[in-house]
Amino acid sequence: TFNYTEPGYDSGMKKILIIDGHPDSNPKRFCHALAQEYSVGAGDGGHEVRMLTLATIDIPLLRSREEWEKGVVAESVQTSQNDIAWADHVVLIFPLWLGGVPAYVKAFLEQVFRPGFAFVEGKMQGKLKGKSVRIVTTMGMPAFVYRWVFFAHGIRTLKRNIFQFVGMGPVRTTIIGMVEGKKEARQKDLTHMKKLGRLAR
Repeated sequence: TFNYTEPGYDSGMKKILIIDGHPDSNPKRFCHALAQEYSVGAGDGGHEVRMLTLATIDIPLLRSREEWEKGVVAESVQTSQNDIAWADHVVLIFPLWLGGVPAYVKAFLEQVFRPGFAFVEGKMQGKLKGKSVRIVTTMGMPAFVYRWVFFAHGIRTLKRNIFQFVGMGPVRTTIIGMVEGKKEARQKDLTHMKKLGRLAR
C-alpha cells in the first residue's frame, strides 16, 4: 500500500514499459492479466505504453563473460534495450520460482543489462538513471511469509544488484501472495494494478 499523494510523486505523463515476465504464454497465467490491467490503467491515465511479453521473445543464453561483454547482441535484445532506453518507468512482472525470478527472466536481464548499454564499462557507474521501476511478483505462499520469513531475498537481490546497480530508481515492489486463492482476491489485485498503471507507479 502507498499514499497516492505522497511527497515527491510526479503526476506527469510518462513513457511506460511493461515487461510481462511469465515464461509460459498460456493466457490463463495471472501475470498476463496483471500486465494487461496495468497497461489499461496506464492508457486511461494518458501515459504512453509499450509491452514486452518474454514468452514470445527468443532470448539466447549467455555462456561466458566474454560473450556478455563483447558478443553479438541479438535483434530481440536490441529491441528490448531500445524499449528500456525509451521508457521513463519500467514494470517487471513475474512469478516467483524457487525464491527468485524464473531462469528465462534472468537470461533476459543478463542479455539486456550489458556493459556499454546499462553501465559504463570498467566502472561502477550506471547509465540508466532517472528511470523508476515497479517489481510485481506472484507466489503461492502468503506475501507476509515471503517478506518476514524469507526476507524477500530474491526481490531484494533483483532490486539492489541489477536495477539500482545500473542507476534505476526508485524501485518499488508489489508482492501478490496466494495466487491460487479465491477469484475475489484476484479481482482486487487486478484493480490495484490498474490504479498503479493510471498513476505510473
